[in-house]
Amino acid sequence: MSAPATATPAHDGTDAEARPVVDREPHLLGLPVSAWPRLLAPLCIGALALGLWEFLVRWNEVPSYVLPGPLLIGQTLIADWATLSASLWVTLRITFMALAAAVFFGVTLAVLFTQSKWLEMALLPYAVILQVTPIVAIAPLIIIWAGDIDLSLLICAWIVAFFPILSNTILGLNSADHNLVDYFKLHGATRWQTLRYLKLPAALPYFLAGLKISGGLALIGAVVAEFVAGTGGSASGLAYRILESGYQLKIPRVFAALIMISLTGVAIFLVTSWISHLLLRRWHESALKRES
Repeated sequence: MSAPATATPAHDGTDAEARPVVDREPHLLGLPVSAWPRLLAPLCIGALALGLWEFLVRWNEVPSYVLPGPLLIGQTLIADWATLSASLWVTLRITFMALAAAVFFGVTLAVLFTQSKWLEMALLPYAVILQVTPIVAIAPLIIIWAGDIDLSLLICAWIVAFFPILSNTILGLNSADHNLVDYFKLHGATRWQTLRYLKLPAALPYFLAGLKISGGLALIGAVVAEFVAGTGGSASGLAYRILESGYQLKIPRVFAALIMISLTGVAIFLVTSWISHLLLRRWHESALKRES
């Protein structure tokens, strides 16, 4: 009878097979060296573009009410930060409420549609109609019918953000492996068990992809609705500040507000991408770190 196999000890006396794999990639300022080109490339391009913009504005002596330079826009952003930040919070509140409503109704209807094909055939066309109807065209009607500005802005932003989550989640729920579905049926799993343990995990990557799209669309919907509503006062969003500044020919302030909206959209995309990475990094192919 042969002796049982044993693990080959390492030179330091520890078990070589039990030794954890260590990431040997060098780090610089807390980040892997391979991550720096991805970070520095867009920053360098942006810095060059801003420098060229500032140079051309100064060289051609373009008036600030036609096209302000980046330095003037930055100064305006700092000087008007109190007003613009308050308006940004109003826009963000509508955006996140609309996104939350889109997630709730989108996922709920997607589950109902995949459980009942008759329900999907009856209601999905109306969801498509909402998606293809220009929000600018129906926003005035929504404002009249809702009777409340905040509610009307929320509905407009929700309409824009709703469909990507619905369609992506339906696609994900229908993309579960049919062999696994048959396996669940073979072992007597209920529809709820199949949905919970198979279809919902399979739909998670699709839902997260829709979430990244809907995050930016909710912001766009909120801004467009604010443009149409034209609400003023201390509780007005960034869209009204843009209209107000345009009427007063405060073009640097217009650009400052536009920059805040753009950076907010980028931040929303980064946050949703980070959430997607956290949820998928340990098991889904799209998030697994590939070996070079």
